[in-house]
Amino acid sequence: MIVHLIDGTYELFRHFYGLKRFHKTDPPFGAVAGVLGTVVQMLEGGATHIGVATDHVIESFRNDLWPGYKTGAGIDRALWAQFVPLEESLVAMGIATWPMVEFEADDALAAAAHLAARDKHVEKVSIWTPDKDLAQCVVGDRVVQVDRKSGKIRDDAGVREKFGVEPVLIPDYLALVGDAADGYPGIPRCGAKTAARLLNQHGPIEKFPASVLGKDRDLALLFKKLATLRTDIVLFDNVNELRWDGPSDAFAAVAAQIGAPKLATRALKLAHSL
Repeated sequence: MIVHLIDGTYELFRHFYGLKRFHKTDPPFGAVAGVLGTVVQMLEGGATHIGVATDHVIESFRNDLWPGYKTGAGIDRALWAQFVPLEESLVAMGIATWPMVEFEADDALAAAAHLAARDKHVEKVSIWTPDKDLAQCVVGDRVVQVDRKSGKIRDDAGVREKFGVEPVLIPDYLALVGDAADGYPGIPRCGAKTAARLLNQHGPIEKFPASVLGKDRDLALLFKKLATLRTDIVLFDNVNELRWDGPSDAFAAVAAQIGAPKLATRALKLAHSL
């Protein structure tokens, strides 16, 4: 089996701003309908085991570690109003859904990938997000990262080609170069090429000679902690909990409420073919 893990927050943003580019006024739940449409399309394409991680709130334990870490400030109100409806709609659709509060959606994806990859019945784990943080979860060609927008599938070799380091060193790489989206700046005068060279020469930051980072060593280790995704979150006991068995009885009403009644028709048709 192939396990598909979806970054629900990213998909919600993608559909929300995609709609805004093409319509003067958006349906109140247009982005929710877009995400669910994407999931139905994956099921129609043969996907059987799917899990979706969402940020129930934007803040996480990382905000206590670094004051500049990303928050929910500035999120469009119309987008923010679709966070909970997305989670509720996915559950009604029968999709395994993990709304994160203490942790982030990225942590849930990392933990789910770690759990799924341990199951000998799983042939491949596909993590559907372009987020560079998730590159640290890639393992050979067994756990891969899929960028829906570009269509690129990034395996171990793809991570090394893009970042210049192996997947396990991605947290160190991000600690050095920084991540503007997450709100930490990295180490001064340490760009992508310099970071890759240092990591390939010395290994993880902990093994750097003291003279390499000097007074910035502790800051780099803090940023590495921010960049390291948690894989110790227990999201499921058995990978078959991610198997889609059809929508709940409530899904038809939910699909109508979000303005996409045809989603229920498509989901029921799929369920009858299981």
